[in-house]
Amino acid sequence: MHHHENTTSDFDQLRGIIKNLIQDNDEFVNSHPPEYFDPFELQQHPRATVVTCADARVHTQALDKTPDGDLFMIRNIGNQIATAEGSVEYGVRHLHTPLLIVVGHVACGAIKAAAGNYSSESDAIKHELNSIQLAVKSDELTTEDWLRGVIANVNNQVNYALIKFADEVKEQTLTVVGAVYDFQNVLGQGQGRLVIVNINGNVNTKHIAASLLALR
Repeated sequence: MHHHENTTSDFDQLRGIIKNLIQDNDEFVNSHPPEYFDPFELQQHPRATVVTCADARVHTQALDKTPDGDLFMIRNIGNQIATAEGSVEYGVRHLHTPLLIVVGHVACGAIKAAAGNYSSESDAIKHELNSIQLAVKSDELTTEDWLRGVIANVNNQVNYALIKFADEVKEQTLTVVGAVYDFQNVLGQGQGRLVIVNINGNVNTKHIAASLLALR
């Protein structure tokens, strides 16, 4: 009987989630007239290829108020290029986005897992964690080491992209940016802030600030 109650409760929860998704989609449809979809109904011309984490706390509306047709989104654990290389290549070389941005985030579970012993994980998860390269290995990361690991991984992904897309970067048809989405205000720039930490391999904060000013 107890098991039956749990099953009913789980089903009610699932039904509630699906109902909420449908309601939210209804609201989206009702608030966007058909002409809203005209620019991207038959084709896409995104401004950026975005590689970010699958983490539920990291979402598109934090990066772009109107992401439809605007961002070519690629999500996986640890915001990695190596485990989604074909998708990234499609964004850069087929859709010709002028920007490739890798967005890591504070408190990333993939970084914590990769720093520790993950030998008990499934082969599929181990495969994705194996490509995260970190200097600090520990089952008990300090907050500082965890953040350093997040930033180091972002920088590693940028470096990977700079090698893979060296021709595009050299021809100045592509800029590769690394950023950290900070929903904890660990970096002290505001909760929910997207903090740029790398532009085409340059991690000098003064240089980055100057580059961003030049872009505005």
